[in-house]
Amino acid sequence: MKAKDVRADAKVDLLELTITEKGDTRNVNTKMGGTSRVCDAKGKDGEGGIVALSLWNDEIDKVNVGDHVKIVNGWAREFRGEVQVSAGRQGKLEVSR
Repeated sequence: MKAKDVRADAKVDLLELTITEKGDTRNVNTKMGGTSRVCDAKGKDGEGGIVALSLWNDEIDKVNVGDHVKIVNGWAREFRGEVQVSAGRQGKLEVSR
């Protein structure tokens, strides 16, 4: 899958990106009543397409600008007018430097 093929409310089977931006970490309230850490990032695929990523909790500490990431069995959604991808609870985020 390429960045240009990502659609809101769709599954992301496999997406490989290089992290180009990583924002500040913030705390958010979860539906279950707790809190989680989240960080917005941007990644570029091999064709130059850019896509937004949501990094959650431990993923935030694993990912840095310049890292290559692979999202397997993730999801995409629209948030504040922008489509974002994430590994989610059932997917996997693999990082290589």
